[in-house]
Amino acid sequence: MEVVTKIWHRATAVQPAPAPGLVGAIAVLGLVLVLYRRCWPITRLLVTITHEGAHAVAAVLVGRRLSGIRLNSDTSGLTVSRGKPRGPGMVVMLAVGYLGPALAGIGAAWLLAAGRSIGLLWLVVVLLSLMLLMIRNFYGLLVLLVAGGGVFAISWYLTPGWQSAIAYLITWVLLIAAPKPVIELIMQRRQGRDHGSDVAQLVRLTSMPGAFWLGLFLLCSLAGLALGTAVLLPSLIALFRPMF
Repeated sequence: MEVVTKIWHRATAVQPAPAPGLVGAIAVLGLVLVLYRRCWPITRLLVTITHEGAHAVAAVLVGRRLSGIRLNSDTSGLTVSRGKPRGPGMVVMLAVGYLGPALAGIGAAWLLAAGRSIGLLWLVVVLLSLMLLMIRNFYGLLVLLVAGGGVFAISWYLTPGWQSAIAYLITWVLLIAAPKPVIELIMQRRQGRDHGSDVAQLVRLTSMPGAFWLGLFLLCSLAGLALGTAVLLPSLIALFRPMF
């Protein structure tokens, strides 16, 4: 009981926001982790976890039965649910995957703006633990154990300053990385290598072409990055207001 109380006090503690310069420096580091080719396979795992987690949450919310989640060594993933093979529920579940990182990034940004950086880390631990219950392959199990264990260790052992910095880094990576898988999928479709993606399934289920879904996902991801930046670095956004 004492441990639970201690965790609760830590998770609900309010932390002052870092200086804008530090938040900006963390954003640059997040940009490097997304754009640098050697870092991207690891960074993309965070995006894939969020992508499949969004599928899982949507499946439950629309009344489908969640069967399992897989995370693969090529950074792809798969969420399987049972229910009607067509209809609005299936469309929502498929559509929310590519929106997941941007939505999660915006939510995380609002928590950070409210001073809940440590609470964000504990929320990540809880969500990864719930996801762990539905994982259906060894590699995915290993990834979630390492990720969840790492965030738990950060939340328990590091100083509040480091905890806050890492919470900001996770948030920036989600926001910055959100458009990249959409761009990768655009390139795959141009090369004729897209056969089973969310977009390919949405095209079969709806009357909307792939360009519509790709454009929607890319626009929403970029809008999420802009909104998240406005929340995390309002002083930066203020510099551009006179230009408009």
